[in-house]
Amino acid sequence: MAPDHVNIGMLIFPQMDQLDFTGAFEVFSRIPNATVHVLWKDKNPIHDVRGLILTPDTMFVESPDLDLLVVPGGYGQEDLMDDEEVLSLIRKQMGRGRYVYAICTGVLICGAAGILQGRRATTNWTTFDLLPYFGATPVKSRVVEDANLVCAAGVSASIDGALRVAALLRGDKVAQEIQLYMEYAPEPPFQSGNPKTAPSEILEATLAQGTQISIARTATAHRIAKRLGVAH
Repeated sequence: MAPDHVNIGMLIFPQMDQLDFTGAFEVFSRIPNATVHVLWKDKNPIHDVRGLILTPDTMFVESPDLDLLVVPGGYGQEDLMDDEEVLSLIRKQMGRGRYVYAICTGVLICGAAGILQGRRATTNWTTFDLLPYFGATPVKSRVVEDANLVCAAGVSASIDGALRVAALLRGDKVAQEIQLYMEYAPEPPFQSGNPKTAPSEILEATLAQGTQISIARTATAHRIAKRLGVAH
């Protein structure tokens, strides 16, 4: 007997990090009897933060009821923190008890939608300390599950989290088959993929590159905490 059909909606937006999307897409596009809808307000091509062109195929108003909504991150996340069309889409999905999978700083967009309150969550290491401003309990892990909310940490964790969600939707066997097809067995050449293991000069240089966006994100988190009535 074939499994029930699954509708997956993957949000894209200008100045996003494409690997948040494409890493998860690689997994979800291989789920049996599933349709992936690439969502945005219109169908015009968008540029990710490094210039890669991505094209939505489904407008918000056209979207079917979704079994899973995927919310990626990237620098463009800041422009969505007060975007009621996007925030309403996230609230609607969570309100139906359906899955929301938030990746990297896409977790902050979910925070702005108010769905992190009382939930366990993770996000990119550069914004991890902002989670309490959205009422979340921070958990240092690449993937965190809390009922119908799944969060992944930094960009490459999009694949880890997607495999976990695939297991929730179709079982461990299907998720493992997808992992094997992808030959997803990381062996990084350096141990600088975590702030705890990265050399100090690498950590300092990386933080310096993101100073401006970090200041903006912190200010936004303070403002939204007041809007949500979250004590911090």
